[in-house]
Amino acid sequence: MIFRNPLKWLFYLCLTIVLLLVGYKAYLNLFMEDFDGIHTEQVERIHREIQKDTPFSFAVVGNINNSVGIFEDRMIPELNHSGIDFLVSAGNAVSGGGEDKYRALYGSLSHLAIPYLLTFGAHEYEEFGSFRFYDHFGPHFYSIQAGNSRLIFLDSTGKTSWQWQMRWLDDLLSQDTSAARILFIGHPPVEPEVDAPFDEQADYLAPEAFRKALLHTVEKHNIDLVFSANVSLYSDRQVGDARFITTGGAGGLVLNNDTSFYHFVQVDVSPNGEVSHSLRRLEVGQHPILKRLEGLWFFIYALLYTGYVNFILIVTIFAAITIKLYVAIFVGKDYYPDYDLDPTPWQEKSLKVAMFTNNYLPFIGGVPLSIERLRRGLEHLGDKLLVVAPSYKDQPEAEEQVVRVPSLLAMGQKREFRLANIFLARIRRRVRSFRPDIIHLHHPFWLGSLGLFMARRLRVPAIYTYHTRLEHYAHFVPLPGMLFRNLISHALIKHFANKCDGVIVPTYSTEEYLRMIGVKTPTFVQPTGIEYQQFQQVSQDDIDQLRQSLNLKEEKVFISVSRLSNEKNIDFMIEAIDSLRQQTNVPFRFLMIGDGHQRDRLQAKIRDLNLEQHVTLVGSVPPEDMAIWYRLGDAFLFASKSETQGMVILEAMAAGLPVVAVRSSGIEDVVRDGLNGFKTPERQDQWCAQVKRLLEDDELRQTLAEQALAFAGDFSVEQFARDVHDIYATTLALTAKKRRRSPVTSGGE
Repeated sequence: MIFRNPLKWLFYLCLTIVLLLVGYKAYLNLFMEDFDGIHTEQVERIHREIQKDTPFSFAVVGNINNSVGIFEDRMIPELNHSGIDFLVSAGNAVSGGGEDKYRALYGSLSHLAIPYLLTFGAHEYEEFGSFRFYDHFGPHFYSIQAGNSRLIFLDSTGKTSWQWQMRWLDDLLSQDTSAARILFIGHPPVEPEVDAPFDEQADYLAPEAFRKALLHTVEKHNIDLVFSANVSLYSDRQVGDARFITTGGAGGLVLNNDTSFYHFVQVDVSPNGEVSHSLRRLEVGQHPILKRLEGLWFFIYALLYTGYVNFILIVTIFAAITIKLYVAIFVGKDYYPDYDLDPTPWQEKSLKVAMFTNNYLPFIGGVPLSIERLRRGLEHLGDKLLVVAPSYKDQPEAEEQVVRVPSLLAMGQKREFRLANIFLARIRRRVRSFRPDIIHLHHPFWLGSLGLFMARRLRVPAIYTYHTRLEHYAHFVPLPGMLFRNLISHALIKHFANKCDGVIVPTYSTEEYLRMIGVKTPTFVQPTGIEYQQFQQVSQDDIDQLRQSLNLKEEKVFISVSRLSNEKNIDFMIEAIDSLRQQTNVPFRFLMIGDGHQRDRLQAKIRDLNLEQHVTLVGSVPPEDMAIWYRLGDAFLFASKSETQGMVILEAMAAGLPVVAVRSSGIEDVVRDGLNGFKTPERQDQWCAQVKRLLEDDELRQTLAEQALAFAGDFSVEQFARDVHDIYATTLALTAKKRRRSPVTSGGE
């Protein structure tokens, strides 16, 4: 059946539209002639066809407004067969002064078999239309002799000084000997006797001085008829000896009722100058749907004639839709992983891996520690590593397998975030000489972008590890926070991940997030490894010595490890500790390990709350000493919502610490409620209640501690490195298979 695949037909429809647009644009530009000074040739035609001693007639229309359905299709054929000698527009022949509107009007007027003249009205003036009117038709105010009559056209838009026009008109008529005088002006100088639909005061002639001067001149020089437009009705009023006629029914907004209807006015002039006029009503029952289609047609017509920019834009949009539909309909997709892969050749060999990261040791943080552990684990398996990372002041002197890149800019209070100089040629030379089998990226921008560029140039696969919930770092970005948090951060992750050949995520909840934002790249769930054995080798003497140095007596000890930064939610924990001390008599101390740009502010907050006896900001601790600090604690507290896994939580469990954490994507898969700790919503009363349970219930705390220790045993660095090596092997196998299917020319620099 024809509608069995509607998307397929929609695709062909879009393709047809693109072809029609191109063809129509070619027609408008190649076959529609340019025009200028139209009134000159129209006046010559009138002079040729109307003799001074012969009668003549003409039609007056107002508010054509580029109407195709009424003026062009209905009114013009009637005018052509009426025997009328010429046509006059009393104003608003166009719906706006744009070039497209004038060209459309010219196309409509070209169907007339009789000459025509236009009054410069309000719509002709809009959108800088006065310049176009002058170029295409002629002056804004003028007069002509038609037989024994004088036709006068005035400018009521304010473009031309009304004082100048009145002086010109007075001089003109003082010397004029015409038998009849008829004046055309866009804005009505006299309001109609009935209420005009949708009219406003600005629709009538202004200023008041202009109106009074015009009425005086009309009376002084015996002008017979004054025609105007600008409102959607027919009105005929006598003021003195002159008739003031408002005609607004040649198109545009007409209500099709007794007040507002489609019409034109026929004016008959005898040889002796007698002037009569009659209303010619056009009986139109245009269906509302047809009126809408007419408006849509003119919109398309006008849009195409505004210039090449709009044309290119329209064609591009339809082309993009066409391509999108083509891909969606005709390109085969397999949403399941490719199980027909043999990664064995790469699993059994040592690989060369180049890693790109925006931060690294000696900077202390979750990402640098994870990279360092992976590096050591892979090297233990026999792989060769090259790490491209920023330079730091206290970095080791001898680092054969690390390319240190000087910084263009350092950010943060302690200059912890560094913008490396990715433009150095020596980085690319070093990576090329290393000849990596695969490139591992740890950030979706800057050095990560350079790494992706190198992977494409060297034609090796790129693996990206999603470490960080980027939206929680909006305070570091010089952009509106909500813009970065809600739009840019997710778009950046999606765009970068989809350019890579594989993405490693630490938890299933993180994988779900990537799928929700539109990441299509193959994803591997691989938790970060921890130095599990290191936590089991801590001696009790080291713990006692540390406890004594901190002057700890019988207090229970809570540990937390985090950078002191906004996204880590430290204020939440400090305020909860303040509440906890008022709810329990059990002595405790909260040790906050880590440093960052918020340290001074947090210390001041602790002092203001009088918490010095309960909360201590320890500062940075060397990685080799961290196991002792963990083992010092009785429980681990955490409130950050910016983690993708929370490696410090696994480290705490490896030291036998149960955990109380705020529920978030990085916590959900690691903390098992009631097994190795508790997770709560970000509500201080609930979080504080669980901390209080661990503080006061020794038996519960001991049970959760044992279970936490057992849980952490599955996350050793050794297993982590083996799993990542297998991910590399799988990605290399998939890349090799794709290249066999679609051979390409060799790349490289």
